Amino acid sequence: MKKIIIFETFVLFLTPNNYKAQSLTYPVVDTDQHNFYNNTSQISQPDESSSFFGQDAQYNGLQPSYSDNGDGTITDNNTGLMWQKNLLESKYNYYEAVEAADTFSLAGYNDWRLPTIKEIYSLMLFSGKTGMDKSSTIPYLDTDYFDFRFGDEYNPSERYIDVQYATTSIYVATIMNGETGMFGLNIADGRIKGYPVSKDFEVKFVRGNPYYGINNFKNNNDGTISDLATGLMWDQAGSSEAMLWEDALKYAKQKNSENYLGFNDWRVPNAKELQSILDYSRSPSTTSSAAIDPLFNVPQITNEGGEIDYPFYLTSTTHEDGPQPVRAVYVCFGRALGFMEMPPGSNNFQLLDVHGAGAQRSDIKTGDPNDYPNGHGPQGDVIRIYNFVRLARDYDSDNSATSVGDNNELPQGFSLGQNYPNPFNPSTVINFQIPETSEVSLKVHNILGSEVDQIVDKRFAAGNYEFKFDAENFSSGIYLYSLTAVTESGKNFQQTKKMILVK
Repeated sequence: MKKIIIFETFVLFLTPNNYKAQSLTYPVVDTDQHNFYNNTSQISQPDESSSFFGQDAQYNGLQPSYSDNGDGTITDNNTGLMWQKNLLESKYNYYEAVEAADTFSLAGYNDWRLPTIKEIYSLMLFSGKTGMDKSSTIPYLDTDYFDFRFGDEYNPSERYIDVQYATTSIYVATIMNGETGMFGLNIADGRIKGYPVSKDFEVKFVRGNPYYGINNFKNNNDGTISDLATGLMWDQAGSSEAMLWEDALKYAKQKNSENYLGFNDWRVPNAKELQSILDYSRSPSTTSSAAIDPLFNVPQITNEGGEIDYPFYLTSTTHEDGPQPVRAVYVCFGRALGFMEMPPGSNNFQLLDVHGAGAQRSDIKTGDPNDYPNGHGPQGDVIRIYNFVRLARDYDSDNSATSVGDNNELPQGFSLGQNYPNPFNPSTVINFQIPETSEVSLKVHNILGSEVDQIVDKRFAAGNYEFKFDAENFSSGIYLYSLTAVTESGKNFQQTKKMILVK
């Protein structure tokens, strides 16, 4: 007989970290950055009085952990993803890579797939460094487990930093002059960019955990958004203005001193945390929005070309790109613009969406943007230096156990929440809220509408409630769960939602 458990507090996970990872469908692996930096150089670990306190290396998340299976495959012990260890003999364009995945077989498995950009980014390590040549470059990948080659080792005509990996993540708009773009991860220079699908890419296939990279956002109706897939809580509004990297770290400290939104453990997210909330189905050109779920507030800006656009957001991660660590990683929730000289040598610069909303790049930590009227680099990347900030925290931290419905405030209306995790196996949590005393019935039906279980049928006082539903004895499939609430004054509320059981 299944057990139904009511939760009075919003506590989802236990420690240690590996247990937490197993409890999540989309665990974000740490960046592996353990060095500390100021605006121009490496420094010793800053204390809380320092302007540079609160950067990436100050926080240890799920540390990278892999197992070599001895059969040409590597298992990521955090994400549950299994990867191809070796590189393919050749590089492929996007279409060839998709086709190759259909027939790829390794270690007795034939369910390999080309990864999404979020899947391949789980392997990204910001202990890497882009040097001035191969000898001073450290790949952004654990080469103790995964094979790696520089671009010129495959093709002498390529640059050594041409180590872009293919994904299935096609940009929903276009890059450059109307080209179809694919978001690729460059393991040699530490960036996500939109590349023409005709370009040749390295290919690394993956299998397992089909839900990795799928967010499960919950609006807490208190200015915060929880991602039940990653275990992160987010500041819904974000900053109202752009700022320098150093000031972003100070901003987080200031918000903590104010007990912002009821918490004092906010941080500037690291690169992989911030990238996790990108929505690659959105872009300014196709959805007239930032590349993020509309639950989040994102201010409109006027970009360098005078168009309505959306900001870049800073991370706490330093990008060691070049001789000095002067750059901070940022993520593009608006167009990743660049001033392209067209034709080359003409001194005629055209502002284009070069890399796509959803790119991850880096900018110098201090300076004057006006010094870069035509951007910087071979694609003329716009140089803003001042960028926006959205704070994050772990919502299962020791001080985050709060009543469902923060500050013990009574809910203002009826609501049936989305179960989490979803899809699930074999148990999931269903939450609802009622604004006044009600007779409550919570039932589960199969896809044909037949009732298969009644989770609860009793009177509840006004409040927020969560129940665990154990489907161990149920078959895989789509199920419906419905809430009916009748108040003492005769108000009637009904709502039904869908959940998916996968075994």
